[in-house]
Amino acid sequence: MFGNDRNNLRRYYCTVWEKARASQSLEPLEQLIASIINEHPEYQAVLTDTETALSQEYAPEGGQTNPFLHMGMHIAIQEQLGGNRPAGILAVYQQLCQRIGDAHAAEHAMMECLGEVLWEAQRNGQEPDEQVYLERLQRLV
Repeated sequence: MFGNDRNNLRRYYCTVWEKARASQSLEPLEQLIASIINEHPEYQAVLTDTETALSQEYAPEGGQTNPFLHMGMHIAIQEQLGGNRPAGILAVYQQLCQRIGDAHAAEHAMMECLGEVLWEAQRNGQEPDEQVYLERLQRLV
């Protein structure tokens, strides 16, 4: 979406949230982001203060979740579902939603698999393995 420019990405989230709160017209990507922000009230305060959003560091060793990474993973999963890529992910998601009973919680379970596959790809200096990702997702159901 914004390459490696962390501040542009964070600024965009803040702008989208500001527009959504003001009931302004949103582009499709903005609508997706606003819906994800809406599902995460715990992150909304950060998005109302752009300077804090830009300067805040989120250290996992401090037990902090990076809200931008978290919401970005929701976006990634929504994009994967929209294109059914990897092939079969939509069926797995639907089964997982049925098993868990909550779409948001199903996405959180899927995010664990996505995070693992992305971390492994980065560690190995290669592209994420879609087949391994799909196999891990299938184990959830």
